[in-house]
Amino acid sequence: MILGVGVDLCRISRMEASIAHPRFLQRVFSEHERQYILEKNRVGAQSAAGFFAAKEALLKALGTGIVQTDLSVIEVRHDEAGAPYYQMNEEIERLLYAKGASRAHLSISHDEDYAVAFCVLEG
Repeated sequence: MILGVGVDLCRISRMEASIAHPRFLQRVFSEHERQYILEKNRVGAQSAAGFFAAKEALLKALGTGIVQTDLSVIEVRHDEAGAPYYQMNEEIERLLYAKGASRAHLSISHDEDYAVAFCVLEG
């Protein structure tokens, strides 16, 4: 059963300017994500925009505000096939289970100057 849906759109050029500031990187992205973004060089902003959109999409699906959550605790990783998934800490897992959800599905896409992420909570 679907218990929540969230979508977010992020401008890649805006993210490119934001990730130039180490404080922003530290505040929004996990260590794993920061390494991934920095390794991508020129397309790092594209990945960062996708990760940021994914975090906001999850929070929208959960029905919580971005103000209440440290974005760096929501981590986006990739499986062996390259598909993105959420790696969550205990705080986010509690929110997920409180909503009655057992899984959070994630899809991310990029095109020109935009990244979009879509999250579906399953329970």
